[in-house]
Amino acid sequence: MSEHITDGTVAVDARGGAGFLVLLRHGQTAWSQSGQHTGRTNIPLTDAGREQARAAGERLRAAFPGGFDDSCVFSSPLIRAQQTAELAGYPNHGVLDGIAEWDYGGAEGRTRQQVSEASGFQWDVWRDGPQSLPKSLQGDWTETLPSGETVPVHAGPGETVEEAAARARGAIEEVTPLLEAGHNVLLVAHAHILRILTSQWLGVDPHFARLLRLDTAHYSILSRYKGDNVIERWNC
Repeated sequence: MSEHITDGTVAVDARGGAGFLVLLRHGQTAWSQSGQHTGRTNIPLTDAGREQARAAGERLRAAFPGGFDDSCVFSSPLIRAQQTAELAGYPNHGVLDGIAEWDYGGAEGRTRQQVSEASGFQWDVWRDGPQSLPKSLQGDWTETLPSGETVPVHAGPGETVEEAAARARGAIEEVTPLLEAGHNVLLVAHAHILRILTSQWLGVDPHFARLLRLDTAHYSILSRYKGDNVIERWNC
């Protein structure tokens, strides 16, 4: 069990002997750079994103010199998260379906401005959700990335924030036995689902997640303190 983060001490008894839950967002992609909603589209990291992932791994090793057991590292099933996990130094990660990104439905592959123009109102994913979008935005097509690579895009009905939160709670339940056994657990995934997962860790409404900024290839730490689930560090 890792008792301390190297640049700040956390007493084991304050956490009840539980491990840390560490959240790492994937590195930059072409769409994270352009502002296009990237839910289930299997888009890879850019060259800059790959460098970000390597640098994130170095920061994590500095914070957790004891590392993470292979059985305690999990990635989203999407390639951008898996690439990040591997480049950060965790090639033997597992896959946790519950931390796939929020399914944005008709907003997939589109910027907020494009969605708003097509919908006829100022759309906000947190306030309105994918279900408010016209069915005309749903469909399948192939997108060419700036690198020249092509990726298939599917825009379906999407999921509500409550549905995404339910998935996140399921992911927390899956790793809780590891945490309770004193292991540190690393989840490598996406901005929105990790923010939503944090809201569920705290036991608050999932819409709270909109107030949590999480940049590409940055990590956050969740823990227990005197019986409560808390945010230990954010956006490091």
